[in-house]
Amino acid sequence: MSLHIFFDLVWTNEMNRAPAKSQWNFFALGLFGIAMGALEAIVVLYIRQIYYPRGFDFPLTMLSQQLLSVEWLRETATLIMLAVVGSVAGRNNLQRFAYFLYTFAVWDISYYGWLKILLDWPSSFLTWDVLFLIPVPWIGPVLAPVIASLTMILLGGTLVMLQEKGFIAKMTLFEWSLTFLGAFIILYTFTWDYSQIIIREYIRSGFETFGKTGHLYELISHYEPAHYPWHFFALGEISILCALALMYKRSWKAVRKH
Repeated sequence: MSLHIFFDLVWTNEMNRAPAKSQWNFFALGLFGIAMGALEAIVVLYIRQIYYPRGFDFPLTMLSQQLLSVEWLRETATLIMLAVVGSVAGRNNLQRFAYFLYTFAVWDISYYGWLKILLDWPSSFLTWDVLFLIPVPWIGPVLAPVIASLTMILLGGTLVMLQEKGFIAKMTLFEWSLTFLGAFIILYTFTWDYSQIIIREYIRSGFETFGKTGHLYELISHYEPAHYPWHFFALGEISILCALALMYKRSWKAVRKH
């Protein structure tokens, strides 16, 4: 058997095995994300029974500084766990990033699924929730993070499957810029309200007294969200989906040329 035939057979065999391996990765990471979502929901169940015995709602009940630090640690640990399993599953940096997005998204969606099972909450997709606490509270209707998570699954799945099927799945600088711009805009919609409260308090009290008075605590503990900037969220989603469409189109063109 000549060398070129041998390598051709090896390459073909690897290409046939690659989609199967990626499918197993998606299945395994999906189970991991669902299990993590269950753990997250159970922790939140405990927190809500302690701080919201009559049911979760705004304005928020403020945590002590010690418990807030513990929550930051828990959220940081969660991100590290998701990043680690993504890095183990991926064959290169792009796949590691893609698997991280996928696992994060499954975890986030399943978290709300478990909350619905355990607490019969949220009452609707437009119910407001606290999404994250680092570095300020992220808030928004449940529908927003669910849509963002579905987009992450689409993005992560497309990146991996294109690579596994032999396409040139690499994002250009412009496509990465569109992706991160969209992510930044979506992040802005989640953090804008509490960021503005903190900034205004910083300007009012100055650096030396910032956080030492009870005024900031009072402002946060009385704030009730009323309006979510869906137009900005849609802009962020469009930016990410445009980057994905451009990459997909370019990958197909590259294959057709060869």
